[in-house]
Amino acid sequence: MAWNAVCRVSALNKRRPAAFSSLSSGLTAEHDQQNRRFTVRPDRAPDCAVLRYRFTGDKEVDLMSTFVPETFRGRGVAALLSQAAMDFVVEEKLRARVSCWYIKKYIEEDPLQHITLEHMHELLH
Repeated sequence: MAWNAVCRVSALNKRRPAAFSSLSSGLTAEHDQQNRRFTVRPDRAPDCAVLRYRFTGDKEVDLMSTFVPETFRGRGVAALLSQAAMDFVVEEKLRARVSCWYIKKYIEEDPLQHITLEHMHELLH
């Protein structure tokens, strides 16, 4: 089920630019603004993990989907993609509509670590 709550995010602290977010494991998320996606390519694999988004209005994005190939699931790749997207939303002062179930879960697990959400009651119902 799509998560249609619109949230406003604001930075809690300084973050690295969303163009490149990384994990201690050396994986890096790259922001491909032209194709409106974040990608991670572990171990120089031919396949890459992808988080796709689209602009739905002025200063508003829909975080639509994440996909991590089975060969590198369980390594924090989807979390890395999600954090890169959250950083992008904060840095650009965007409103985010979250349609992807994984990103919704990522935010709900520890929302204060990642972002501050207005109208929290809307997000949890």
